[in-house]
Amino acid sequence: MNLEMVMQELEALAKERIKKIYISNGAREPLLGVATGEMKPIFKKTKLNQSLAEQLYATGNYDAMYFAGIIAEPNAMTEADYDRWMDSAYFYMLSDFVVAVTLSEADIAQDVADKWIVSFEDLRMSAGWSCYCWLLGSRPDSEFSESKLALMLEQVENTVHEAPERTKYAMNNFIYTVATSYLPLHDKAVATAKAVCPVEVKKDKGKSKYLNAFENIQKAVARGQLGFKRKHVRC
Repeated sequence: MNLEMVMQELEALAKERIKKIYISNGAREPLLGVATGEMKPIFKKTKLNQSLAEQLYATGNYDAMYFAGIIAEPNAMTEADYDRWMDSAYFYMLSDFVVAVTLSEADIAQDVADKWIVSFEDLRMSAGWSCYCWLLGSRPDSEFSESKLALMLEQVENTVHEAPERTKYAMNNFIYTVATSYLPLHDKAVATAKAVCPVEVKKDKGKSKYLNAFENIQKAVARGQLGFKRKHVRC
């Protein structure tokens, strides 16, 4: 399949209701409004295809960019490629659920995420922390440095309340993910959650939302989800 064929198939799946939901979350034109689950049949036709992924991502169309993440070949992308994708990721559904997800399946994931976390750019920071969440939730504990993750928890505890708004979400999720998916630091993550919760996130029109990782961890414990690892990060 080529770019034109994929775009035609995406257009055929578009729904105005889905488009409105995406716009309400920060998406902007051009976009179609395709439910992500509806993209799987197209993937069966394209398979992984980095060249096509690059063409789709370059369109600036949200749905095409999302599908690009599904068919990208993570280890075919360099750090410069991921930075370029981040440059075009204009809201969190691209930074955290397309770029960070794709990066999480690459061998260079931690190295790139580490740089994004200290970038002082909200969406890059958010993507960096989110990448670690995808990593921790899918890779064996042995792939991580316990001392490094412990320092990252301390960084969250010391900085989350002053962090940019999207980064707060990702940091909060990092605490939760360490507690549920990286058992060596479960207790430390719980203590971190207790120390920082609730985390206030300012939304549009001056409203606030309060994030509580501690409560969510307790729910996961009650459901018997400690040690959770997903088989696949991407669709």
